[in-house]
Parts: sequence; C-alpha cells; structure tokens
Amino acid sequence: MITRTGNTALRPGGEGDAGLDTTVWRLRGMPLIAATASGPLTGRTVAVKDLYALAGFTVGAGIPDYARERRPATEHAAAVARLLAAGAQVAGIAQTDEFAYSLTGSNGRYGMPVNPAAPDRIPGGSTSGPAVAVARGDADIGLGTDTAGSIRVPAAYQGLWGIRTTHRRIDTTGLLPLAQSFDTVGWVTADGETLAAVAECLLDADTATPDGFAVDTELCAYADPAIASAVRSVADSVDAEPLALRPRDSWLAAFRVVQAYEAWANHGEWVGAHPGTLEPDVAQRFAFAATVTADQAATARDEVTAAADRIRDALGNRVLVLPAAATPPPRRTAGAAVRETTRARTLRLTCLASIAGLPAVTLPLGRDEGGPSGLCLLGAPGTDRSLIRLAIGNAAVRAEGSPHSEDQL
Repeated sequence: MITRTGNTALRPGGEGDAGLDTTVWRLRGMPLIAATASGPLTGRTVAVKDLYALAGFTVGAGIPDYARERRPATEHAAAVARLLAAGAQVAGIAQTDEFAYSLTGSNGRYGMPVNPAAPDRIPGGSTSGPAVAVARGDADIGLGTDTAGSIRVPAAYQGLWGIRTTHRRIDTTGLLPLAQSFDTVGWVTADGETLAAVAECLLDADTATPDGFAVDTELCAYADPAIASAVRSVADSVDAEPLALRPRDSWLAAFRVVQAYEAWANHGEWVGAHPGTLEPDVAQRFAFAATVTADQAATARDEVTAAADRIRDALGNRVLVLPAAATPPPRRTAGAAVRETTRARTLRLTCLASIAGLPAVTLPLGRDEGGPSGLCLLGAPGTDRSLIRLAIGNAAVRAEGSPHSEDQL
C-alpha cells in the first residue's frame, strides 16, 4: 500500500519491502512527515526512534507484533512536534532494540544493523536505528532516548556525537516509556554543531553554569586501558580536578532493580501474553523484571535516591570527564556471555548519569583496531547546552594539538 502525506509518496516499512533496510528503518519516506514551519533546522532530516508517537502511525518499540496491535497516534510526541516546528523533516521511523531494553543494537525480528564505522562490530543500542541512519548519512539527526546509556553507547561505538539530556528537562509526552525514573530524550548527530543546533530548538536556556572539570581515575579504570589512558589525557589537558566518587556496587544493582520493576509495570502484561516474541537477551531481562517485588523496588529506590544525592553533591557544578563506554564495540559474532560482560562494565559508567538524572554529552575520543570509542562529559542538571559547547571546544583543541587524534587511542 502507498501512503501519502500531501504530494509525497511513502514506502511501507514492513518485512516485505525489499527496497528498505529494515535493520535500520521500520518506515521511511521522502519525507515521511514534512516540517510544520521554517526555522533553524530547515533542510535537516530526522530519524525518529520507534518509541515516539507520530500522528497517523503506530509505535512499534522494535517489535512487529506490538506495532500491529496498536492504534495509530493522533498527534506527534512533544519532542517531535518541536523539531517539526523548527523546520526539520522526519525521514522515517528508525529501529530500536526491543522495548529499548538493551545496549547491543540487536533485534530478534529485524536483525542487527551494520555499524558504518566498524562493520564487523555491533552498532550499540537501543538507539541503534537512528544512530546508524546518521552514521551512514541517511539522516542529519537521530532522535532517541537514553535510560541506561542508549544514546551514549551507540554514539561511542559509531564515532558520533550525542546527548542524554537532564532528566525531565524535555517533555516526554508521546514517548513510550521503559523506566520513567530514568528515561530521557536524547539525540545523535555526526558533528557537534548539529548537536548544538538541535539543543537550541529543544532546550530552553541553561539553568546552571559549569565550573571547571573533574576526573575520577578509579572510574576511568572500569574501561579498557587504552580508553582509560586517553580519557585521563583529556582530563589533564583541561586541568581536571581529582574526584573520588567511590561508587558502590549496590548503586548499579539498585538501578537495575528499579529499571526492571518499572519496565515490567509498563510492558509486563504484553510480554506475558506474547511468549517467545522477544529476542533472548531482552526476554531474560523481562524474566528477571517479573520477579521484582514492590518491597524490593522500594528498597532499591531508596538506594538510588541516596546515590543520586552523593553523585550530585560530589560533582557540584563541575564537569566529570569519563569514558562513554568501557570498551570499543564488541564483534558482531561475540556470544551472549561476552555481550553481557561488556554491557555490565559499561553500565558501571553510564548508570551514574541515569541515577542522578544528569546531562551527558558524548563525542568521539578516537579509535583503535576494535573501532571507535567515546568521551563523555557529565554535568550538573540544567547545563546541557553549555556541555555541548564545552565538548565542541574540547574537540577543536584536540584537533589542533594532534591532527591524528581521531585515528588512534
């Protein structure tokens, strides 16, 4: 069937469409949805993660059965509406890991998209489709979400720029939740200036100002040695002050319990009614989520609140310099055990922003034989736009100081 918006013909994005890469796109148009006004993003195209409501289309959450059972949205998600009003056009609905409950970029029904920056490596998720669309030039902006690192990880793995915004700073109306305590709007781009242009359209003026940099060498040590060394070098170049955050293992454990409890509250009924629908890694997480009791979630929530207070107090208005992911992207052929070990190591880094609701900007750090790696700048609440500008300035200084800084860690 051909769907039309105005005079623009759109192609269906189902499994039978041989002209569409369904590992990246669920539905794509020319454009799929036109801008509603001219503005600073006129001419820019957006790949929208399949969690955002688009008027006239269903939300699929990376699951064909889920998409078929839902009714089309009657209006755009708030973030999408703002992008359209700023002149951007929606290029299409891009794939996500199922229910966005993964950091791999794999999907049991649609498959794993190819990482343009390292074709033999995983692309990272759960904003896998939008990130790959941007990395290979199909779109200028990849609108996604970040609950536990779903912007930061694909950006790091594909050599992109990305931002996880301050929790609740951007309206999430029309966004299918995974875990509302941590879900936040984010986006990826191929360069810092585009990242900043989107921020100026989606974010009001900052409510706080960054004041200096900090680095925790023990946190850096969670990453592979080459990545840790590169991050420490960046920290030295900006005179970052030492910080001893000393995160407890119980912080990540509590985060995962709260995330699981909320994920089951949001999607458990559907998952239970559709056995065998989810790919194994995601199904395993939902199986754990089904066992979390209200009392366990309440205890974990207390731990998360205490951890958030500790992180915010220790950081103040400084910017924490840390790895965006613990490793380069694993090989596509890596087994489940390797994927889970890598995910757990990276979550020790990414959970900090998620727990404390902080903004985090990812920018390319470099690459080795394993592929790209990312640098993360983690800031105080409400410093999102300033963080992007600091990241742009840092990248420019690194480029001037070392013309080969993006070639090798």
